[in-house]
Amino acid sequence: MRRYAIVIEDAGTNLAAYVPDLPGCVATGDSAQEVERLIREAIALHLEGMAEDGLPIPEPSSRVQYVEVDAFYEPAEVKPPLTESSPE
Repeated sequence: MRRYAIVIEDAGTNLAAYVPDLPGCVATGDSAQEVERLIREAIALHLEGMAEDGLPIPEPSSRVQYVEVDAFYEPAEVKPPLTESSPE
């Protein structure tokens, strides 16, 4: 059995998951439970398709780690570029 890292992101209206070690292997769902179930199914289908095509099955190599950041970053105000007709 292989154990692949997955990334779950908030996509606004749903959740999206992908597998860094399996490019193109993605799933979306309305809840964390649903997207986890669907990404498991997607991984199984992805690996099955690779095997049927005679492609090597990649070993899991991605690692997941969180880092804490003490600083608060606020983006600088973005100003439009000056043009010849813009007053300075």
